[in-house]
Amino acid sequence: MEFLEKLMGGPLTLGGAISAIREGEGESLSQFAERLGISRTHLSDIEHGRRSVSLERAAHFAVALGYHQAHFVRLALQDQVREAGLKLRVDVHAA
Repeated sequence: MEFLEKLMGGPLTLGGAISAIREGEGESLSQFAERLGISRTHLSDIEHGRRSVSLERAAHFAVALGYHQAHFVRLALQDQVREAGLKLRVDVHAA
């Protein structure tokens, strides 16, 4: 995680991770938004940090993209903690 944050030049966010996955797969906003079941505008807002993502939706996105739910939920929780101004690091373990 620290490596990714250094690579991105700041804290890793769920929106940043989703953007990196989309760009890595060479998909447009429209194509990727369709995979996630949301609008292109909504996806753009998530990628740019203008919209937060609920924990349930983060888990749904993970499944839709073939990733482990714990990773996406952790990023969504970390975003919420950061937005609250708390200097805490979230850790999530699968049950």
